[in-house]
This record gives sequence, C-alpha cells and structure tokens, in this order.
Amino acid sequence: MIYPKIPLAQTVIQLCKLKDVRHIVISPGSRNAPLTIGFTNDEDFKCYSIVDERCAAFFAMGIAQQIKQPVAVVCTSGSALLNYYPAIAEAFYSEIPLIVLSADRPKHLIGIGDGQTINQKDVFENHILYSANLKLDLKDEHRLSEKEELPIFKSIENKLERFLGIQHGIQSHNEDEINDAINMARFRQGPVHINIPFDEPLYETSETLSVKPKAVELELKPTKIDQAELKDCLDEWYVSTKKMILVGVLPPNDIEQQWLNELADDDSVIVFTETTSNLHHPNFFSSIDKIIAPLEEAEFKTLQPDILITIGGMIVSKKIKAFLRFHPPKQHWHIDERNANDTFFCLTKHLVARPNDFLSEFLPKITHVAKSNYFDTWHLVKQRRHKKHLDYLKQIPFSDLKVFGSVLKSLPNKTILQLGNSSTVRYAQLFNLNPTLEVYCNRGTSGIDGSTSTAIGCASVQAKQTNFITGDLSFFYDSNALWNNYIPNNFRIILINNNGGGIFRILPGHKNSENFDYFFETKHHLSAKQLCDMFHFEYHTAKNAEELEFELKTFYNKSKRPRLLEIFTPRTENDDILLEYFHFIK
Repeated sequence: MIYPKIPLAQTVIQLCKLKDVRHIVISPGSRNAPLTIGFTNDEDFKCYSIVDERCAAFFAMGIAQQIKQPVAVVCTSGSALLNYYPAIAEAFYSEIPLIVLSADRPKHLIGIGDGQTINQKDVFENHILYSANLKLDLKDEHRLSEKEELPIFKSIENKLERFLGIQHGIQSHNEDEINDAINMARFRQGPVHINIPFDEPLYETSETLSVKPKAVELELKPTKIDQAELKDCLDEWYVSTKKMILVGVLPPNDIEQQWLNELADDDSVIVFTETTSNLHHPNFFSSIDKIIAPLEEAEFKTLQPDILITIGGMIVSKKIKAFLRFHPPKQHWHIDERNANDTFFCLTKHLVARPNDFLSEFLPKITHVAKSNYFDTWHLVKQRRHKKHLDYLKQIPFSDLKVFGSVLKSLPNKTILQLGNSSTVRYAQLFNLNPTLEVYCNRGTSGIDGSTSTAIGCASVQAKQTNFITGDLSFFYDSNALWNNYIPNNFRIILINNNGGGIFRILPGHKNSENFDYFFETKHHLSAKQLCDMFHFEYHTAKNAEELEFELKTFYNKSKRPRLLEIFTPRTENDDILLEYFHFIK
C-alpha cells in the first residue's frame, strides 16, 4: 500500500481508520496532498472529490445526516478552509458530526506574506465542539547526519536522543488531540476541526508506516433519569388539564409508536408536530400555522397550556413562537440528552435524556388521566381548518400554494424528502404529509446556502429515492452543488421558480418599488435549463396546473439521469394568495 511519507499525515489517516471514519470528502489542493495520497490509496475509505469547499462541506453533512456517523472533509490551506464555515455552523446547531481536516503552512511561514496563509488556529471557535491544533513533525535533517565524524560521536548521540524525545512528545500530543476531536464529534454529535501543518516536500510516499498510533475510545456511562425529578414531573402532570407537546426537528423513528399512541389517547394533551419532526398520528396537529394564525385573543388564552413539553431541534413556525412567548405556560420542560434552548423564555426543566428513553420511563408510571376537554376543543378546530384549507385550494389560481398542494401529494411512498429553507419549508408546514416520507431540512441556521448540496450528499448514500424541493434563490445560490460526480440517477429536484425571493413579499415592507424588487426580493429572469444541460440533468418544466399534473405522472419513474422539474409561478400573486389563505380558513 502507498502511504504519505510524513508521519503526521500517517497519524491522521490511521486514526480515522481505527475510529471508523470512512467517508472522506476531499477538495483538491496542494498543501493537503499528504492526506489526499493516504486516503485515496486505502480501500477502507470511500473518497469523494468536490472542488467547491462550501458545497463539499454541505455534501459531507448530508452523508453524516443519513449514516449518523462522522464524515471528514479535507481541504488545503488558506481561504479554502473558510468556505466550510456555513456548513460548520449548520452542523453545530443541527448536531451533525463533521470532522474538518485542514492542511496548514508551518508556523514560521504564517504572517510573513507567504501565499495561501491565514490564521487557521481556532478559526471556528464560536461554532465548533473542539479545535485540535497539531504540531509539525521534526524534519529529517535534524536526524543524525551521515557526514558526522567519529570523534564527535557522543555529541551526535546526544542530538539523536534529544530529537527522538522531542518527536515522541509531538507524536503523543498529536495522537491525543486527534483522538479527542474524533471522540467529541462522535459522542457529542457536532463539528470538530483538526488543523494539520505540513512542510514541504508534500508528495513523497512510502510503502511502510513509520508510526502506529493508538485509538482511544471513550467509556460512556448511560444517562440515568433522576427519579426525584421524574416524581416532580408526575405530580405536575396529574394536576394539569392542558398539556402541549411541541416537536421540532427529529430523525425518523426516533420515538417508538407506542409512546406516541399513549400521548394521543390523553384528552388533556395536544401534540403539535412540525414537518421536520417525522412523527405522525391522526390525533396530532401537524399543520401548526393553520391552527395558530387565525386565532383571536380569547382563543389564544384557551389554547395556552399549563405545561409545555418540547422535543427535538429548531422550530420553524414563527406563529407558535410568538404565541408561547406572549402566552407562556406555567411549566416548560425540554427533553434532550445534550441541550435545552429557552426558545420561549420560560424554560423550567431540562430533562437530560433521549426523548424515547424519558417517555418509556415516564408514561408507564402515569396511573390516571386528568379530565379535560383540551384535546376535543382543538381537534374540532383542526377539522374545521382542514376543510377550509381544502376549499381554498380548489378555488385559487396557479400559484406557489397550489403547486405545493400538488407536489407534496405526488411524492412516492417511502422516499426521502429534503426541503429547502425560507418559503419552501414554511409552505410545506401547511400540508399534512405522507407519513411514509422521511423529511429533512437544514434548520440549524435556516440558511439557503447549502440545501442542494446537503440533499445530494443524502442521496449519494441512500438506496431510497431522494426528492428535493427548493425555491429559486436557494437553488441558484448553491448551483455549484450540481458540479458533483456522485448524484444518483433517481435523485429528483423540484424547483419552484417565482423569479425572486417571494417570502419577502409576505413579510411587512413596501412592495412593488424598484428598491424593494432589487435589494430585497432580488427579482430575476433566470432558468435552470442551461444548468441542467451543463450538468447532465433531465430538464422538465411546468407553467400551469395542467402541465404540472402531466409532468408529475412520470417524474419519479426510473431514469438514466437525475431529473429536475422547474415550475414557474406568478411572482406578484403568490403573497396575496397566501395572506388571503389565513383569512379564509378563519
């Protein structure tokens, strides 16, 4: 086997192998050549080459999201590293394990005007779980010189001992740092940064290893639920007649169905689930904004819970955030083994446990259910809203809202749905989704910048078909995502093109002015057709309901290339149709 000659590169590569980091996303460069040589010449690694570092990091995040294991990204020195930052921030807030391996110049070449050098040490310190700054190996010329004369043998021996001692300390430091970083990514679930200085020559290889690093595994004790705290929760549960459970981002199958069924059977409980929660039950409230948006003040007070329990990651709905901030519960418990966000400024308990573990211990201990009409009251509201929702969709013209109704209904069973941010995920929140779908969205930072790359990363490791719905600005912003050799033929993009950032027309502001069109909405006349030609996607288009219905009939079928369906909607009508929707369903 071919190895890089540099011991530090061998150490990084061997520890990645020993700690089962097998997916390596490499962006071409020179300073990272020792790592590239090592990873690509070892069949134990699955290596990907993606030129654009921003796309590469989001692509790696999409893989990690699916396999639930750390994925490494490798780049050269300089500004290449900074292009990882958007994905690192997303991985930090979405708790996705990402290992950044950045090559760096030796310390003596930094800050002197040498090319491709920046201050890489701790560069992500505000959005990283761990920063490991490795030390440069001592160079071979410090070793015993063959030209040394015998009379000074003792001096040479002293030099050699000193060299070996220093090098041993460097090797020990580097192994400890790499072990700690990878362990942190795996067990805390988030991004880590390992900065690796290399001196030239960079391309020398060896057929043998000069180092044999040892992997250090963490001994983790299982989290035990505090029994006294559990008793307090039960006591408060019994006296409450209005309990609301709000579920944000969760992976599919994270909570056993039997516990969901028990919650659904309690008349004092209503369960609000977001599209990204991947939880389903006929008695759950899956379209939060349909319930919240049309309420009057008296209705808000009726809905106000005594106890709010939150589960999962970030919440999409601004309306539920505003409601719970202005009508806070008496108790707010968040169940999570790591973090507890005080999103509604009333957090009273952080129950440190996996949600499924807590529910499996808590629910069987409930001996009686409080008499309440909380669920019945709001279930009737939900039914009325859903009927009005269907009536409205029948009467509106072709628009974003109409398109989402058709597209979401068309998605094949047991496929993966990746959603773009901004208006895309918010429109999806208004519909009851097929419960066989697995739904993902980059809600950690809610940025539009890497959704396409993440979806492609997901598709690259999934046997199931991945369908990605996105808006036009997000798609064009991340168009380099298509510069990718790992896109499977069953990957599908549904691009809803309303010629600008349509969500800004819904927000308060002065619409229909040149300043608004240019600086906020970003009006444009771009199409994805040329991009599809360049990146070998099948291109399909629809400009009305009839064309859309025709295209969706065969769009998900098998094909020899990935497909993109671009749906054009009226830029200046979508906002009025959506705003009127909330008046109508009231």
